[in-house]
Amino acid sequence: MCRIVRLSLVVTVALLCVPSAHARTVYRCWRDGTVSLATAPEPGSRCEPKHVDDDAARLPNLWGMNGAQSGVLYVREQDGMTVYSTRNLPGSTRLMAFTVTPPADSSAHAGLGSMGPPRIDVHAAMFIAAARANGIEDAWLRAVAHAESDLRDDAVSPKGAQGIMQLMPQTSVSYRVKDPFSARESIRGGAKYLGALLRRYKGDRRLAEAAYNAGIGAVERYAGIPPYAETRAYVDKVEALYALYRQALQGAHGALHSVK
Repeated sequence: MCRIVRLSLVVTVALLCVPSAHARTVYRCWRDGTVSLATAPEPGSRCEPKHVDDDAARLPNLWGMNGAQSGVLYVREQDGMTVYSTRNLPGSTRLMAFTVTPPADSSAHAGLGSMGPPRIDVHAAMFIAAARANGIEDAWLRAVAHAESDLRDDAVSPKGAQGIMQLMPQTSVSYRVKDPFSARESIRGGAKYLGALLRRYKGDRRLAEAAYNAGIGAVERYAGIPPYAETRAYVDKVEALYALYRQALQGAHGALHSVK
């Protein structure tokens, strides 16, 4: 007979069946910028044991923050025993999926914008100037704006983000954006923030996108893209739009040169 162990103080992240005992040990493991939980140390990962008492009134947050995750729970045989883990290692079998949302005070979101075609005519001069001034790609800046607001100057998110770049009020203050609904100010502030993030993460666009979405703190806690369904969907959306905008802008430049 096995018991169910809740892996999060705030939400049930995964259910692990383990032998009856007065205390359980769950391992928090790091590998390739991601965090997983397992009932035994993972081969090839750096793991830290976390002890959970059966009689504890409240269980510790084993993920390391008041967050929520999404993913799959796997089972495998390791050294003659059954091991449950949230990482798909060789020999693992899918047991169950779990999906939850980030904490209420997190800025993580899947984006307001649709995945429609690139619109390179919207505020073109502003995007070009802001991208150039901050050492980032015009196509990337536009992709973020598209994912964030669908290029709407008046967009407001349920989390309180504002304007075409969906800057949170504290970010607007940090980057001296007085009017978050001014396309020029928002694009300029968003470009400065993205440039700073790209430098912070040594040119890793996906980490910069994750930090823009969920915050620098979340990226630092997880040493990589936070395991939030919203943030991962957002990063995938921006990357897809970035490819579309690069293609569209290259085509537009090619057409311009052919006319000349």
